[in-house]
Amino acid sequence: MEKEDKQRFTLRIAQANSTELVVILYEMLLCYLKEAEETAAEDNVGFQEALRKARGCLNELLNSLHPEYDPAPALHQLYMFCIRRLALAGQRRDRGLLEEIKRVIVPLHDAYGQIAGQNSAGPVMGNSQTVYAGLTYGKNTLTENMADQGSNRGMFA
Repeated sequence: MEKEDKQRFTLRIAQANSTELVVILYEMLLCYLKEAEETAAEDNVGFQEALRKARGCLNELLNSLHPEYDPAPALHQLYMFCIRRLALAGQRRDRGLLEEIKRVIVPLHDAYGQIAGQNSAGPVMGNSQTVYAGLTYGKNTLTENMADQGSNRGMFA
């Protein structure tokens, strides 16, 4: 994952509600799967690292399920299927298995993306830094300004 992608995900996580966090995890998982596909042929270390990070996203999705609600058992089975496919892809270096995972994750990402706008709850992270798009153009420079850079950045309630 590129540095810019990490910064973008970090900013989005700081301002996301619980449903948006799930969407972000799906996007991160898809990003790591793409990275694994790109490195499968030539770089074993990069391939295994991308699979490890994808597994971390799946584990986080798995741990965030609330078993008392209806779709949780079905999602649990889907996530476990994806984890098993990741393990098999790591052994065989098979891109086809990564495509199978994508076929499961993309519809879930799309569905959660549609309902994320309906969640009116505020951000999960309290006291996080508020970021406003503030760019200043100067001669041969572009400066990004951030408002509200207080000392309390999510550390205290």
